[in-house]
Amino acid sequence: PQPPASGPTETTIHIMGEQLSPDEKLHLITRNLQEVLGEEKIKQVLAERELKVYWGTATTGKPHVAYFVPMSKIADFLKAGCEVTILFADLHAFLDNMKAPWELLALRVQYYEQVIKAMLESIGVPLDKLKFIKGTEYQLSREYTLDVYRLSSMVTEHDAKKAGAEVVKQVDHPLLSGLLYPGLQALDEEYLKVDAQFGGVDQRKIFTLAEKYLPTLGYAKRSHLMNPMVPGLTGSKMSSSEEESKIDLLDRKEDVKKKLKKAFCEPGNIENNGVLSFVKHVLFPLAGEFSIKRDPKFGGDKIYTNFEEVEKEFSEELIHPGDLKASVEVALNKLLDPIRKKFESPELRKLTNLAYPDPSKNKGPGKGNPKAAEDDELVPSRLDIRVGKVISVEKHPDADSLYLEKIDVGEAEPRTVVSGLVAYVSQEALQDRLVLLLCNLKPQKMRGVESQAMLLCASIEGDPRRVEPLDPPEGSAPGDRVYVEGYETGKPDDKLNPKKKVWEKLQVDLKVSADCVAQWQDKHLMTKLGNITCKTLKGGNIS
Repeated sequence: PQPPASGPTETTIHIMGEQLSPDEKLHLITRNLQEVLGEEKIKQVLAERELKVYWGTATTGKPHVAYFVPMSKIADFLKAGCEVTILFADLHAFLDNMKAPWELLALRVQYYEQVIKAMLESIGVPLDKLKFIKGTEYQLSREYTLDVYRLSSMVTEHDAKKAGAEVVKQVDHPLLSGLLYPGLQALDEEYLKVDAQFGGVDQRKIFTLAEKYLPTLGYAKRSHLMNPMVPGLTGSKMSSSEEESKIDLLDRKEDVKKKLKKAFCEPGNIENNGVLSFVKHVLFPLAGEFSIKRDPKFGGDKIYTNFEEVEKEFSEELIHPGDLKASVEVALNKLLDPIRKKFESPELRKLTNLAYPDPSKNKGPGKGNPKAAEDDELVPSRLDIRVGKVISVEKHPDADSLYLEKIDVGEAEPRTVVSGLVAYVSQEALQDRLVLLLCNLKPQKMRGVESQAMLLCASIEGDPRRVEPLDPPEGSAPGDRVYVEGYETGKPDDKLNPKKKVWEKLQVDLKVSADCVAQWQDKHLMTKLGNITCKTLKGGNIS
């Protein structure tokens, strides 16, 4: 989408590297940064050629408006003629206490790529000047893997833990993966062939680890460019995991207004002021000016051409917090409009829902217990659904409404299954047919016989109630795994905990579509051969 016609994005950023002196380039590259390590090396490179720099982002929570801070620096790098690479660090997202489950990684990378490109377009950055790369495109190569092992034989556990302390999620029982994280980030500098890495000042310990250890592998020491940590709207670091501290890039205008209203912005207080920080680190670098809109009786509209003046007038209480917030709201919505517009497309709406499937703020129970956190995540890949073949079917000796079936699910022995289908399906219709079984429920005694799985059927309530077993695709074999599209790689629970009611909670969203296809939350149930269907019960429930 085109940037809006006015405001901070009206002029596309032109690559000005050719017309700038090395000193002017250095000024652009380093302005607004909190710290630079290896500035002399950068000067040497700029005297000879353009600087190669990369910024990496772990594809975990949804990017929010604080991501405009690194984006506006990326715009500075491009203005200075730098060659910029953006790394979508998917493997890092997994290593950091499994912030991104493996089955969602590919979808999250797609989401990050779309949303970050939309942000860059919104601020007028030409995408053809950037290189985008996914971590797993090179981090699983033989050479890289060997370097990880070489590095792990040199880095002490103490150094690795210290390096990740401000970046990797800190838990009571840290995983080994979190210790690998900083080393991989160091190696990325060599494998992306850059002169410098850019990141937040929270990455400083990882940067110094890279400076210390890359030379021991025979690789050059790189320079490091560090942004300050911009306070979030609550006055702390803006975080993807704290709903109220962040404005999502797809938030509606009324939500932006509501969240800005709650933002910490005390009259005259310039410390930890997230609203002022946004003006300094995003709006000024992009537009070169900032305009305050207010009632004439409070001084009327005013355009500021440098941030220091805004900060001074705010500290002297010449700018009211309400006017500052209202003016930031206008500028922010101008940045967000093209992103919202792009994400109105059905494909990107679908991608958003698949990459971030569970909007309920489900926090895992125990810190440092990833298994327990995983157990609380309601994803359909936790269900062990398989294709089965009915080998024998007979009436239950003690219950007229129940069948007793032996069903082959690809294991050494067939499973015994008890199902209440006598009133709906004849014995002949069940014999030798392929069915779907939920195999990881706790075995349950039904009138004296233990049932080791549940035969899944579609049903429509009414008089009479109608029930049909679900059909796997033609050519299916006993033991074929059934999954929900988008959740192909998740691992089923060994046994579903009956107290957690995982099946009951997931079952609510299982339905038959108007085309007789079995679905969970409108996503198809399928095997590698195609969709799961039923004969006639459109719109039916599945249980």
